[in-house]
Amino acid sequence: MPPAPAQLSGDDCLLSVAGLRVEFAGPKGWLPVVDDVAFHIGPGETLGLVGESGSGKTVSSLAVMGLIPKGFGRVAAGSIGFEGRELVGLPDDEMRRVRGDQISMIFQEPMTSLNPAFTVGNQIARAVRAHRSV
Repeated sequence: MPPAPAQLSGDDCLLSVAGLRVEFAGPKGWLPVVDDVAFHIGPGETLGLVGESGSGKTVSSLAVMGLIPKGFGRVAAGSIGFEGRELVGLPDDEMRRVRGDQISMIFQEPMTSLNPAFTVGNQIARAVRAHRSV
């Protein structure tokens, strides 16, 4: 049995999220939409984010991936560690390399992720070329 998340050490933890707070810009300033999210995932583990619509599952995932649109939203607090490396505040080019080489996200709706005018192979190749010099 794998250790409980709270027992994972730095070497055992693949992804660690602690105290995550995400805010979106509103007419009167920044509004919290996710507050104090925490979880740890070890190698070989799977985590399912479960909750009602609007509970912050997608926003939390986008924050981990560094995909919160700048100017519209921000990670206001917390830590996101991947393989011992802090992702919050990582420059865009470095985060793009992490996304292309080590971590990825499967979006809920394939019709917004894939373009039916192009083959799946073409779209996968385009994604690989965006992250690697091939």
